[in-house]
Amino acid sequence: MHENEISGKIIGAAIEVHKELGPGLLESVYELALCHELHLRDIPFVRQKNITIRYKGINLGTNLRLDLLVGEKVIVELKAKEFLSPIDKPALLTYLRLMDKRLGVIINFHHEYLKDGIERVVNDLVEPDEYM
Repeated sequence: MHENEISGKIIGAAIEVHKELGPGLLESVYELALCHELHLRDIPFVRQKNITIRYKGINLGTNLRLDLLVGEKVIVELKAKEFLSPIDKPALLTYLRLMDKRLGVIINFHHEYLKDGIERVVNDLVEPDEYM
């Protein structure tokens, strides 16, 4: 499955969570609810995935923890705050590069309309012919 198709499924699941719970809760609540919704939809994911950070051939001894890795291809970072900080998108791009992934999605559940809280971040994503 292409990253764009996976991200569409993620966003659909997130919209369902937002419809049920609305804005204003803790990020951890949305994470649990989104994981449950992904499970109900048979969308494979790994929650709180630890990634070892390597630098010039050595393990730095510290791990990066992703909120979700969906379909082994799309990194999802969940937020529940009024505004994204200026570092949120560049940080996700760094995660994409470290993991050699092509697409990440930031979902900020704090918005009245979830569509206003969704940001895609790409790292050399190639569109398949069907999307061109």
